[in-house]
Amino acid sequence: MSFPWAKEYTPQHPLMRYLDEKLPVPRLVYNAVGGGYPVPRNLSYMWNFGVLAGFCLVLQIVTGVILAMHYSADSTIAFAKTEHIMRDVNWGWLLRYAHANGASFFFVVVYLHIFRGFFYSSYKAPREMIWLLGVVIFLLMMATAFMGYVLPWGQMSFWGAKVITGLFSAIPLVGEPLQIWLLGGYAPDDAALNRFFSLHFLLPFVIAAVVILHIWALHIPGSSNPTGVEVKSESDTVPFHPYYTAKDGYGLGVALLIYFAFVFFLPNYLGHPDNYIEANPLSTPAHIVPEWYFWPFYAILRSFTADFLSIPAKLMGVLAMFAAILVWFFLPWLDKSPVRSGHYRPLFRKFFWFGLIPTMAVLFYCGGAPAEQPYVMIAQLATAYYFLHFLVILPIISSIERPEPLPYSITEAVLGKDEAAQLEPAE
Repeated sequence: MSFPWAKEYTPQHPLMRYLDEKLPVPRLVYNAVGGGYPVPRNLSYMWNFGVLAGFCLVLQIVTGVILAMHYSADSTIAFAKTEHIMRDVNWGWLLRYAHANGASFFFVVVYLHIFRGFFYSSYKAPREMIWLLGVVIFLLMMATAFMGYVLPWGQMSFWGAKVITGLFSAIPLVGEPLQIWLLGGYAPDDAALNRFFSLHFLLPFVIAAVVILHIWALHIPGSSNPTGVEVKSESDTVPFHPYYTAKDGYGLGVALLIYFAFVFFLPNYLGHPDNYIEANPLSTPAHIVPEWYFWPFYAILRSFTADFLSIPAKLMGVLAMFAAILVWFFLPWLDKSPVRSGHYRPLFRKFFWFGLIPTMAVLFYCGGAPAEQPYVMIAQLATAYYFLHFLVILPIISSIERPEPLPYSITEAVLGKDEAAQLEPAE
């Protein structure tokens, strides 16, 4: 979006003028996060999660690169190398705990970012591409996290890799060859560990590239806001710096307090006890479970327990698991309401807080529970409602509900009637 009132970058120092002429990096930064990028004046702390996610990505890349210097992707010594990092490498324990808990922290932030997008309909035009790129980032994160979970080569690492890659065998005709190709053999071993390590190292840089596209796409229409009303005048915006750099800095400080509380006082709280035992292909854990951030999709996978019309239950579970994320790609077209913000959509708000949120909570719980009754039946009901919400309820709500009156402008929502904005032509 073009803001005619945005301040132009005018370097004063001769060196900065020369650099701006030859390689305008300072201008790029200024226009991206400085006074040259006006943002809506009413953004709440729910808009902090984008910056927090960017911080998490940098944290994971930095700690991951250093850990890779001391790790060996060899199934005979991978577990010992992990212990070596913890015991013998200077500050190795801190690096590993920062990286392991950083993954959980990253997913917490991204889940909050996604559900903020659900409530405020951040996927609606003209921001569809921002949303679609965000879903791609989430899929890449899940692939990266799964491969990283295999690297310590504990019991849950080995058996998690065996179970998850075994899902591909459900695909007709090409499933088993695809599984063998992924593992480099018939079971997780050196070949699989080397492949997962290489991809786990590479994918964060792919994520970083997609994040750049995500931010680039964001700067075209500009940021959304809690009212869902587009910017109409200069009075609706403030410069990103110093207003939101200060606000994001405060949010980052609070988040880091929580993060370091886990790193220093509860470093193994989010890990599975079996993963502190070296991988043993001859001893199957009593309860195979992935990391907590995969639980809702793991619950959906396990919800299919019987064949249907000659379609194997395993194949239906795999398709449903992937469909649970792929359905997000179609939200810009499933939700046809002209109003974005859930604050002005009373019927949507009820189904969001009392339908979707409890359903996701149930799926999280059932995904980490044993694959037995009553958890399987509860997960089946939650899975049915999950797809019903996005494919049936949301389109119907967007067609029949009567939204509450919207403020004329962002300024009016914050300060009251905005006569200046009503006199100026909309961009």
